[in-house]
Amino acid sequence: MSGVGTATIADSIAIDPDFCAGLFAQLLSFSRDEPGVTRAAYGEGEERAHALMRETGVSLGLTPETDAAGNLFLTLPGRDPALPAWMVGSHVDTVPHGGNFDGAAGVVGGLAAVQALRRSGLVPARPVTVGVFRAEESVWFPASYVGSRAAFGLLPLEALDLPRTDSGRSLREHMAALGLRPDAVARGEALLDPKRIHGFVEMHIEQGPTLEAAEIPVAFVTAISGSVRYRKAACFGRYGHSGAVARSERSDAVFALADLIAGLDGLWGRLEQEGLPATLTLGEVATDPAQHAFAKIPGEVRFCLDVRSTEPAVIARIEAALADLVAGIEVARGVRFALGERTGSTPAQMSPTLIEALSGHARRLGMPFRTMPSGAGHDTATLAGQGVPSTMIFVRNQNGSHNPHEAMRIEDLCAAATLVAHLVASE
Repeated sequence: MSGVGTATIADSIAIDPDFCAGLFAQLLSFSRDEPGVTRAAYGEGEERAHALMRETGVSLGLTPETDAAGNLFLTLPGRDPALPAWMVGSHVDTVPHGGNFDGAAGVVGGLAAVQALRRSGLVPARPVTVGVFRAEESVWFPASYVGSRAAFGLLPLEALDLPRTDSGRSLREHMAALGLRPDAVARGEALLDPKRIHGFVEMHIEQGPTLEAAEIPVAFVTAISGSVRYRKAACFGRYGHSGAVARSERSDAVFALADLIAGLDGLWGRLEQEGLPATLTLGEVATDPAQHAFAKIPGEVRFCLDVRSTEPAVIARIEAALADLVAGIEVARGVRFALGERTGSTPAQMSPTLIEALSGHARRLGMPFRTMPSGAGHDTATLAGQGVPSTMIFVRNQNGSHNPHEAMRIEDLCAAATLVAHLVASE
């Protein structure tokens, strides 16, 4: 690429939409699970997707490498192999009955960017690696960023004993069944070295409606939310007859949880008024079907709580308020809360330098864009946490994510891949 000017690069890089559409069609062919698709982490669907990406990368002349945890890295040589590499990529596992684009778009887009470079005859100064991480969707194993943390030797030993939600078998067992090396993961063996990565960009469908509403194809992510999660929380009161126990004598678990929900919602409203970013979600709420009845005061209710923010101080404030609310409700309602195990992830700030570089390419190409934070977690947070300059490109998506109706337009992914190709070709 020596001596190639910016205008020449702009004229010669073209993303092939048929290449992208073909890969998505192949993914759909073996992972369709009506009403959506399922590619379980360390299961058949994810394994076949990894095999497809490996085969595609090799056909493009990329060198494949797989680490102890099964993460796949496909590398295009650069003019100077001693330089730290660009890395792009994402994951290919899905939630149960999810969509075909969440995660996979970042891998397909990365391969499409590399294909465009190869077809144009451009050889970037640095190596370019397409990463395909394992187990990003924490619905399968109750831990964040399993694959990307393992790639840096950061996965806690106890994570290997976590059961997969559908099979009940441990992460260690699932790894071993695929011929991977969980013992090496346990020792902290790492394939990735932050010093050898120049920068990381993850293309990903936007998981909300912002870009579609604004009629903008892409956005550059400024920060990724961290989280605090209580997956198996409960409130315990006393069962009783619905018509025979006065309000002052009740220990009603459902009313107590309602107080907690109202208190958290009030806190969330105050945070919004102060301009502080946060989301609070109780995605599961259930009384015991073996005990509950129409004419019975509920003595137990189970729930989960998911708290997210891009600001660590906001997460800490919510946790402190949660503790105060629980203590007060326990006294007022005569109940007991058991929040259970606390899991979570750390917020990650994205690289202003990378965002500005991508913005410059978008302006030069006449491509509309905006910047925005990510409320969801992504493997990019792992790389940013290791000091790798990182950001994400959100791709417009019509129907949200984690559902069968994800509807990303191929031309929007091609726009994001075009930006990635220009970035890695010009630095």
